[in-house]
Amino acid sequence: MSTKAGITSRRFAKAGLTLALAAVFLLPGLLSSDSYAQERQRPRSLMEMLFNGKRIEPKKPAVTVKNRTTPKKKSSVVRLPAEPEAVIKLDTAKTVMVVGDFLGTGLAEGLTPAFDQDPNVKVIDRTKPSSGFVRDDVYNWPAEIKGLIEAERPAAIVVMLGSNDRQQMRVSDERVAPMSEAWIKEYEARTKALGAAIAETRVPLIWVGMPSFKSSKMSQDMIAFNDFYKRAAEGAGGVYVDIWDGFVDEKGAFVTSGPDINGQPVRLRGSDGINLAKAGKRKVAFYVEKPLAKFVGGKTLPELDPLGPGAPPSAALPGGVSAIDRTMPVSLSDPELDGGTELLGLKVVPKKEDTESPGDRLAVEGIAPAPKPGRADDFGGAEVSPAPAATAPVTELRPAVDAVAPEKTMAIPR
Repeated sequence: MSTKAGITSRRFAKAGLTLALAAVFLLPGLLSSDSYAQERQRPRSLMEMLFNGKRIEPKKPAVTVKNRTTPKKKSSVVRLPAEPEAVIKLDTAKTVMVVGDFLGTGLAEGLTPAFDQDPNVKVIDRTKPSSGFVRDDVYNWPAEIKGLIEAERPAAIVVMLGSNDRQQMRVSDERVAPMSEAWIKEYEARTKALGAAIAETRVPLIWVGMPSFKSSKMSQDMIAFNDFYKRAAEGAGGVYVDIWDGFVDEKGAFVTSGPDINGQPVRLRGSDGINLAKAGKRKVAFYVEKPLAKFVGGKTLPELDPLGPGAPPSAALPGGVSAIDRTMPVSLSDPELDGGTELLGLKVVPKKEDTESPGDRLAVEGIAPAPKPGRADDFGGAEVSPAPAATAPVTELRPAVDAVAPEKTMAIPR
C-alpha cells in the first residue's frame, strides 16, 4: 500500500507541476489578447448573427500623422476688404474736439474714420460716458469746457450730451423730479450755460441732438431734450444737427436696423435699444460731416451752376443771375388767370380745324368721317353729296338729235 500511495502522490505532483508551468507560460498570452478580451467582455449582437456571424468591430481612432498637411475646407464667410490705414497727421492739422456722454463717445468713434485719409484734420475724444447736465457733481460741463478749449485749441467743437439726464436733479439743496416745472427751468439754464461758455471762446459749435430709443417714454423725453439743445445751440451762434429721422421708420417708430450711409440695410442699435452699433456710430458722424467741413475743410458737394456745365459763371454775365429769363408761374386750369400767356416757355398755338386729320377728329371729338359709296362702312343711310359741277366754260354744244342726211339715188345702167 505504501508503494502505491507513493506512486499516486508522485503522479499528482507531476500533474500539478505541469499545470503550474502551463499557467505561467500560457495564461499571460491569453489575458493580453484583444480578441480574447472582447470575446469575454462583449457577446455577439443580433446584427452580427444575421450577417454570417461577422463581428462589427468598433472604429479605431484616427491616427494623427505629423508633417502631413490636409486640405482646408473653404469658408463661406465673406471677408470685407481691409480699411486703408490712417495717414500721419500734420503738425498744423486742425483739431475737432468731441465732448459729451457715451453717445458722444460713439460719435467720436464714427467721426474718426471720416478724416483718416485727411492729414489736415484730426479728431480727439474728450467725452465722459457717465456725464450729463443733471449730475454736475460727476462732471460740470459749463464750468470745465473753457479749460478743455484752452488745452486743445480746437478748430471746432461737437457736442452730443443728455442721454443720462432722465433722473432727479438737485436744485437749491432740493431734489426735483424729472420733467417737472423746476426741473425743466434748471435744465434749460444749464444747456444755455454750456452754449454761452463755448460762444465766449469764439470756437465754432456743432450740437448733435439725441436719437430715438426703444423705450417710448424715453423717446418722448428725448424729443423735449432736443428742443432745449436746439435753442441752446442757436442762441450761442452754433449749428444744431437733427439725427432723429435717421433712426426711425416711416411711421416715426424706433428701429434697430436700417439703412447705413450707403443705403444698405444694417444693424444700427444695440440689443438694449440705447447704444449705437458700429454702423450707427458711423451714421451719426455722417450727419456731422457736412456742417463740420465748413469749419475745418474737407470734401464738399460741388455747387451746381444754374446754366449747367460748360457755361460761363453766373457772375460773369451782365447783371449776374438776375439777367436770366425766367418763366412766370402758370395756373394749371387757365394760364391767363395769372397774366401768363406761355406754358413752360412755349407759346400756345390754337388748333386749326382744317389741319386736323379724320383720325384726330374721331379720337378727340368722336366724329367719324363720312362713308364713301361701296366702302364697308356704307350702309345706305348716309346721304352722299353730289359732286360739284365743272367750272370750265363750254364753248360748243352739240344738238341732242342729229339731222339725217338725204339719201342719194344711184342710176343703175341698163
